[in-house]
Amino acid sequence: MSRVLVFAFDIAEAAQIRRIRSFAAAGFEVMSASMRRANMNRDFEPDWPDIHLFVTRNESPVRRAATILGAIVKMMRHRNVVAGSDMLVARNFDMLAIAWASRLMQRRGRPRLVYECLDIHGLFTREDFIGRAMRAAERFLLSRVDLLVTSSPGFVREYFDPVQKYRGPVAIIENKLWFDGEAIPRPAAPRQRQPGEPLVLGWIGSIRCAPSLDLLMATADRLGDRVRIEIHGAVHHHAVPGFREAVAARPNVRWFGPYRYPEGLAEVYARCDLVWAQDLWQRGANSDWLLPNRIYEASWFGCPSVAVADTETGRRVRGNNLGFVIGQPTAPDLVALLEGLDPEAIAGCAEGLLRRDPHEFRLTVAEVREAFLHLPEVRARGAGARRAATAEGQAAGPLR
Repeated sequence: MSRVLVFAFDIAEAAQIRRIRSFAAAGFEVMSASMRRANMNRDFEPDWPDIHLFVTRNESPVRRAATILGAIVKMMRHRNVVAGSDMLVARNFDMLAIAWASRLMQRRGRPRLVYECLDIHGLFTREDFIGRAMRAAERFLLSRVDLLVTSSPGFVREYFDPVQKYRGPVAIIENKLWFDGEAIPRPAAPRQRQPGEPLVLGWIGSIRCAPSLDLLMATADRLGDRVRIEIHGAVHHHAVPGFREAVAARPNVRWFGPYRYPEGLAEVYARCDLVWAQDLWQRGANSDWLLPNRIYEASWFGCPSVAVADTETGRRVRGNNLGFVIGQPTAPDLVALLEGLDPEAIAGCAEGLLRRDPHEFRLTVAEVREAFLHLPEVRARGAGARRAATAEGQAAGPLR
């Protein structure tokens, strides 16, 4: 059995939990070394061995660097855990720095190092000295990893290939649904909107995109009682200031709070005719390149997604018939789409989603094993995967 040590930036975050449990289901002996943030799942305790590093928050670069150094010092006391691992998986840049330093402490038998990049942080796309320094640091560590894992080909095509000049192996593991046991059943039929009932547009997941909030509130104002905006999930209030006030000011908008994952997904999506799937937080960079888990969740439950056409999300939604797209992320564009969609068009799209192969939206044990268990095989595939990703579109702007 291969032993994997996951360096997690927030052990209570749903995506971290999904990945770690997918490792266990794939037959790995799994441990973690983790940070913890206080903005979600505060009572969560991992049911696998975990090395607690620090409680963190959205910190200044100086405090962030100090936290990284402190975590490296802590890991010195756990050199035996690192030495006993076959693979270190770091789930963002900070954790990659800690994992690399932890591996450097080993004199021999060093485990393989995997960088799983979930997002391209805004620090890495800045054009100033700070951005150049962050990219240089990441480039240094990229040259020392055995595998890069990302959730979207857009990250490879637009950033890692043209900007960071990364030429190592790549594996794409999309943000699909993960079920620890039996899958939550898919609906037998799509939601039927009753005559006279407003169209329900959902915003589901981690609520941290201020431009999406502004867009949805403006849409609610323009459509009035013809639309209901339902928001489900944990709100990152530092990222969306004024969220409570904006929701409270509109009778056709409601926030339902966090939900249990994945148990609560069926109820949440059953309430919605459509779901707003587009991230706008870092327009022109990360937001344009990512593939969010919303499109897989919504499609599993037969709920069409709405995205912006010129983004990776929009291209996937339109190309795979997962929903509908708008030309620009503006209230007039979204209002025009919603006004032009009749119930039959929405129901037809939803029915098509429910007829699709469920493996399009659900991560399997085989996919996890394929990416992580045999790194030499992944290395051989890496160049081809990267060329395929690059062929999908043009490279990003001149970051260096």
